[in-house]
Amino acid sequence: MNVAVIVFPGSNCDHDCYHAYKHLLGLPTEFVWHQETDLTGYDLVIVPGGFSYGDYLRAGAIARFSPVMRGVAAHVERGGYVLGICNGFQILTEAHLLPGALMRNASMKFICADIRLKRGNVDSFVTAAAGDEPLTIPIAHMEGAYTADEETLDRLEGEGLVAYYYCDETGATTAAANPNGSARNIAGVLSENRRVAGMMPHPERVAEPILGGVDGLKILSSIFEIGALA
Repeated sequence: MNVAVIVFPGSNCDHDCYHAYKHLLGLPTEFVWHQETDLTGYDLVIVPGGFSYGDYLRAGAIARFSPVMRGVAAHVERGGYVLGICNGFQILTEAHLLPGALMRNASMKFICADIRLKRGNVDSFVTAAAGDEPLTIPIAHMEGAYTADEETLDRLEGEGLVAYYYCDETGATTAAANPNGSARNIAGVLSENRRVAGMMPHPERVAEPILGGVDGLKILSSIFEIGALA
């Protein structure tokens, strides 16, 4: 399986993702500059976190029109996998590759903290290896409140398209465990075909012991569990 890590002007988590997939998971991994349009030959595309184009207008709104996003859309049409993390999640919703939108945090403040997640879907390429115990994963965002209409939220939950929920240490999805005001404590979602995923927490930042834990590697290594590797 070949991995592409997209690099936009303002990306700052691209190297973390590259390190996790290439050096920790041992997958052939390359950076792809945002002006490229051909993603042929890649199986998994990572749209990383950061502040693409300075988050002008709103987070992800300009990056959505970057040339590489035509390649990402074509990659999805071919049946490839895509993971958007934080700003990458924002970009994927702006590009309508995932439902919903990411709005300003309810506190109207930038939040940088360790939070807990529990998986919703149990057999996707970002959840299959996560286990049933809450994971501790960092977040760092200003516009992380997942929002969608009630019909969409019902469909996501009813069809198993919620990848992760914010929860407390017991796994309960309480209001107190919701760091940003996301609807129904949703931290990450999947596309209908379960090949596109987006999440606000940063698994690549907690993928080896020197970083303080390995819970993030459980998320990133889930792709090994679903028979996706060529």
